[in-house]
Amino acid sequence: MSETPLIHRDIHWLSFNARVLQEAKDQNNPLYERLKFLAIFSSNLDEYFKVRVSQLRQIKKIDKSLRKQLALKPNKTLKEILKTVKSQQKEFGKIFFEQLIPELKSNGIDLITHEELNTFDGSKITSYYKANIADKVKPQIITSLDKEKVFLKNEALYVYVDFGDEDEFGLINIPSEIERFAVFEKPDQTFAILFIDDIIKFHIKDLFKNKTCKAAYEVKMSRDAELYIEDEFEGNLKDKILESLSKRETGQATRLLYDHHLPKPQLKFLKHYFNLGKVDLMPGGQYHNFKDFFGFPDPTDNEALHNQPLEPIPHKILSQTDDVFQAIQQKDHLVHYPYMSFDAVENFVQQAADDEKVTEIKISLYRVATTSQLTTSLLKALSHGKKVTVFIEAKARFDEQNNLEWGKRFEDKGAKVIYSYPKIKIHSKILCVSRQEQENIKHYAYIGTGNFNAKTSKLYCDHGLFTADKKITKELYRVFQVIEGELIIPRVKKLMVSPFNTRKRFEKLIQKEIDHAKLGKPAQITAKMNSLEDQDIIKLLYKASQNGVKVRLIVRGFCCLIPGLKGISENIKVTSILDQFLEHGRIYHFYNNGEEKTFMGSADWMTRNLDRRIEVLTPIKDKALQQELKDILHIQTSDNVKARHIDADHQNLYVEKKKNKPEIRSQMALYKYLKQKHSV
Repeated sequence: MSETPLIHRDIHWLSFNARVLQEAKDQNNPLYERLKFLAIFSSNLDEYFKVRVSQLRQIKKIDKSLRKQLALKPNKTLKEILKTVKSQQKEFGKIFFEQLIPELKSNGIDLITHEELNTFDGSKITSYYKANIADKVKPQIITSLDKEKVFLKNEALYVYVDFGDEDEFGLINIPSEIERFAVFEKPDQTFAILFIDDIIKFHIKDLFKNKTCKAAYEVKMSRDAELYIEDEFEGNLKDKILESLSKRETGQATRLLYDHHLPKPQLKFLKHYFNLGKVDLMPGGQYHNFKDFFGFPDPTDNEALHNQPLEPIPHKILSQTDDVFQAIQQKDHLVHYPYMSFDAVENFVQQAADDEKVTEIKISLYRVATTSQLTTSLLKALSHGKKVTVFIEAKARFDEQNNLEWGKRFEDKGAKVIYSYPKIKIHSKILCVSRQEQENIKHYAYIGTGNFNAKTSKLYCDHGLFTADKKITKELYRVFQVIEGELIIPRVKKLMVSPFNTRKRFEKLIQKEIDHAKLGKPAQITAKMNSLEDQDIIKLLYKASQNGVKVRLIVRGFCCLIPGLKGISENIKVTSILDQFLEHGRIYHFYNNGEEKTFMGSADWMTRNLDRRIEVLTPIKDKALQQELKDILHIQTSDNVKARHIDADHQNLYVEKKKNKPEIRSQMALYKYLKQKHSV
């Protein structure tokens, strides 16, 4: 195999976002959940342009000969991206206008668009405008002769007003500090909802009294949001992060999203005025920032329009015990979110804060909640005189500011706060509690796949292990010593710790399956992750497939591996599950000639997770818990409702239910499975 067949990660990511659109289109989903999926699609795409497209633009600046040498083709990739996004935007508009707006109306919610404003009471619109909007809009007249160019804020919404003059236009900000939607009750006890965008457009003639206002169109600028920090690994990284945050608003433009009805001469003027390239122009719909639909009001309070919340399942042991340390000492325990309650983690930290025998708490926080019981307990532990070490990732994209503010709070209360590890990002989800028991210090650990965040634990599918295993907890303590700069390399045999031994351990485990297959023995790999991109792992999986290893993967996001290729990957099957909750867990299972090995933790099979981040994956040693994770993998690989096939053509075809087989919607099946398992 001369060249490894791969799908470009940025191209395949668009296939993932297409699956989000499928959920918006799926009439089996409640109406407001479909609106939520449109919001997710929009939010995803905004971040994609701010980060991934920005990075491609940076690559374009590299010398052409070097780009050729490195086989980098940013122009070709960008063209394919724009073509796909335009097609998806068209589908997006069709779903919104042709399906969701009529369905809202049939449920007593009339979402009135700009074209229908003349059917609504103008006096009500004006009253709302004067009371809520008028003092927040700042109309401007822009001309080609202006010496100082107007600056469009990142992701902010504006109304472009066409005066019929190709060298002059009006610009009005759509204020983001107020609710995007205005609700009005109608005489028949149904409701009308208006975009504030349209309420502003309704008053354009008052804002530009001496101008002829021919038409109005919405525009939005996306800017480069990646933190390009010069000499990142010298000096004080925290200060550099803070300094760079302010640059996000003034970053390079990566996309001007505009109403596709905007006339070509006016678009040409905008292109020149803002010094944009053709590749920066993205036609869109009449409205932008659909992420605001996360907060779309339901004045009817109709439960049928929403997913019914699943009551979190309490862990049958951890939720019943008064002594969590004794419970963990007796055996390991797994928790699974959002099906189970995050209380298990919060109670563990709270008991650690109150327990007189606890001497030390160490935790890595990747995305810190604004307020939470967990952070309150850590502050309480400090007030009780315990030693608390908090690692806060200063480079957690879009959460840097909040993370740094929390770091200062912990520092002020006496915690040892570490903001970064030189040259590397900390992505592991780890917690270690040290407790004085008789003459010895005993360590208790929690190793998870998701952030220590109660809010996201209700939305993300994650797994966590509580253990007091001496070897695992000792190794985890060493990982914290590395983070704190006390060790250079952790001596670990049980844990996989990136960037030290994870790649080698995974490669060895895959190679073992290949060796078993060559001897005619059963060989199988089953793995669940967010993304699959690392070329060396992919090459090894192709080799495994060619030698008869059965490879079954669940990959939520982009997947650079191409399954089903003749002579290369015929024994590899990949599906992706998109449903009510965001799949976020990482589980890896190897048959190992019957002596099965299962690992769980924070790392995907991506180069950054293997080589450029501190990640922790733990073996699952308890046979019952290993079976539990195997059961979870089995349920998810059996999904025939929300699973899609990953293939070379990005078709996102749903897995078909075979005749005489039960319907399996894995997220709901997992809830039922765990509820039975933890019934008291």
